[in-house]
Amino acid sequence: MELEERLNEVRGRIRKACLAAGRAPDAVTLVAVSKTFDAEAIRPAIFAGQRVFGENRVQEAQAKWPGLRAETPDLELRLIGPLQSNKAAEAVALFDVIETVDREKIAKAIAAEIQRQGRCPRLFVQVNTGLEAQKAGIAPADAASFVTLCRSLGLDVEGLMCIPPVEENPGPHFALLAKLAKQSGVERLSMGMSGDFETAVAFGATSVRVGSAIFGSR
Repeated sequence: MELEERLNEVRGRIRKACLAAGRAPDAVTLVAVSKTFDAEAIRPAIFAGQRVFGENRVQEAQAKWPGLRAETPDLELRLIGPLQSNKAAEAVALFDVIETVDREKIAKAIAAEIQRQGRCPRLFVQVNTGLEAQKAGIAPADAASFVTLCRSLGLDVEGLMCIPPVEENPGPHFALLAKLAKQSGVERLSMGMSGDFETAVAFGATSVRVGSAIFGSR
């Protein structure tokens, strides 16, 4: 199957999941996860009309996206991998959305760069719903207070993001994230990947992050 066919299949599955959940067919944004793929591999998705992409690493994104954006200016780029504070300047300059704000040091670094650059990427707080030691994200019990802290720094947090444990049923994690979003006063939910995005849609995802189902295995 060609990339355009895979992309259209994913889009169709998202629409069906939205309708099955009683939601508008265009209620969910597809974030095509292009990490590890070079510009040549990404261009067919752009030609097929995909405009929102996700990258895990600032340095990798810097190497390919300025050129792609020069060709197609209306692209939206999201950082969906962990952010180190020493990369905050580059992240604020390059990304339209940063989905992995997860600690005070990062929040302060982003706030300082927004002030310095005058550029305001949209922000999500990453929640470690499974409390996994090896995974980034704020603890669920601290999510609402952390959103309040971010707002006190002048940051406009619009949503929450999570990556459920691989070996667990993702549904309870998605339900928890939706509950935390209500408690935190945010409306957007970034949750669901290639193996579980239809479940995420059923639990209220406003964006899903799909890589291998579009680009193939890495």
